[in-house]
Amino acid sequence: MVQFDDKSIARIGSVLNDKNRPLKERFRALFTLKNIGGPVALENIFKAFEDDSALLKHELAYCMGQMQDPQGIPMLVKVLEDVKQEPMVRHEAAEALGAIGDPKAKAILEQYCSDPVIEVAETCQIALERLKWLENRDLDKDENPYASVDPSPASSCKDIQELKKTLLDDNESLFNRYRAMFSLRNLRTDEATIALAAGLKGSSALFRHEVAFVLGQLQHECSVPYLAESLNDKNENEMVRHECAEALGAIATEECIKILEPYLKDSKRVVKESCEIALDMCEYENSPEFQYANALQVTQE
Repeated sequence: MVQFDDKSIARIGSVLNDKNRPLKERFRALFTLKNIGGPVALENIFKAFEDDSALLKHELAYCMGQMQDPQGIPMLVKVLEDVKQEPMVRHEAAEALGAIGDPKAKAILEQYCSDPVIEVAETCQIALERLKWLENRDLDKDENPYASVDPSPASSCKDIQELKKTLLDDNESLFNRYRAMFSLRNLRTDEATIALAAGLKGSSALFRHEVAFVLGQLQHECSVPYLAESLNDKNENEMVRHECAEALGAIATEECIKILEPYLKDSKRVVKESCEIALDMCEYENSPEFQYANALQVTQE
C-alpha cells in the first residue's frame, strides 16, 4: 500500500482547492483524499467548502460521510449550520453525519429536523433513524453488496411487489421507504430496477434524488429512459436532475453519452457540471484501463 506523508496529501489538497483546475481533476483529487483518509486529508477537504460550486461541495460532504471519521463531525456541523450554503450541500452534510454514525451528532440533527428547507429537515430525520438503528444493529444485520455507507439499512423483505408498495407509499416514513429502496437495489435484477425507477415520480425531491443515486449504483440499462426523462424535466428539482445525470454517467453506454451531451449547456450550473463529470465517468468506464481492471476483478471472484 502506498504511504502518503502530510506534504503529499497537501499537494493533492491544493489540486482540490484550485478553482482554475478542471472540475474533473478536482473530483479525482477529492476521491484520492477520501481514500487516503486522516486529519490532513479531512482538513483539505473541509477547506474546499469555500468554493462556489454546489456540486463540488455536495461531493465533499458525501466523501466525508463515506470516510466515517468522527473528526469530520465538527466540520460537517459547520456546513449544516451555514444557511448560506445551498440546500443540496446542507442536506449532504446532514446525511454525512448520519453515515459517520456517532451519537455525538444526535443533538445537532434533532435541532435541524424542523429546518425550513424541507430537504435538510427530511435528511436529518433519516439520519436520526439511522443512528437509532445503529444502536440495535446486532438485532438487524444490513447486507450491502456495494462499497457504500447508505442512509438506511436495506429492508429484510425480498418480495419486489411488497417493496415497491412500501417505496411508493407517501404515508410510510422516509426511513422505511429508503429501506425498501436499498432492498430493491440489492436484488440487482431488471424487475427490481424498474420498480425502483417508479420512485422518480415520488412527492419528495430528497427521495427522488436518492432513487436516482441508487439507479446509478445499479448501472442497469433498463433505467436509462426513466433517468433521461427526469433529467429532461426543467421543472424538476436541480438536486434530482444532477443525480440523474451522474447515474447516466455511471451506466456509461453510448446512449447515455448522447443523452448527456446537450445538457453541457444547461441553464442550471449544478446540472451542467454534473454532466461534465458524468461524461468523464463515461470516458473512464469505457477506457481499456477500466475494462482490464474490471475483467481482472471478475476472474479473481
